[in-house]
Amino acid sequence: MVYVHLANGFEEVEALTVIDLLRRAGVEVKSVSITGEKRVMGTHDIPVEADIIFEEADYNVCEMIVLPGGLPGADYLGEHVGLVKQIRDFAANGKYLAAICAAPQVFGAQGVVEGKKATIYPGMEGCLKGALPQDEIVVQDGKIITSMGPATAMPFALKLIEVLKGKETAENVAGGLLWNRL
Repeated sequence: MVYVHLANGFEEVEALTVIDLLRRAGVEVKSVSITGEKRVMGTHDIPVEADIIFEEADYNVCEMIVLPGGLPGADYLGEHVGLVKQIRDFAANGKYLAAICAAPQVFGAQGVVEGKKATIYPGMEGCLKGALPQDEIVVQDGKIITSMGPATAMPFALKLIEVLKGKETAENVAGGLLWNRL
């Protein structure tokens, strides 16, 4: 189970691309609203209905936490006490953590990228406290996966599929999307 977390002001392209591609790969994924309501408003005023609210999530069955970017969405994710606790627990227990665009700042604030390679939206590298910032569209360092922004949502999602379901599954999904024709 993968949980993609949504806060008001989330980047729609990043959240929905990840959810869509993971489902195409047969990964069980749920969108999780941290607002207390299932309806969450994206940063470009696109309303999305989350599958569940944070209080309904069972992190014992979750193998990966995903944080989409967008502002102020990424800020709200980092302010959610319950989510921050889960991020720390996942880091301590060697479970997957993934974030894109502005959201890797949450990992920086929690110290989970300390001494690790990571990327973030260009110009926000100072938010990766203790990390080794990389100028790459997708960076994996152990169980931490980060990506730069909306245009990198597709390769980010394909990397998540690769780590969860294998390279062949990721390549099959990419082929079906004509990714290899770009």
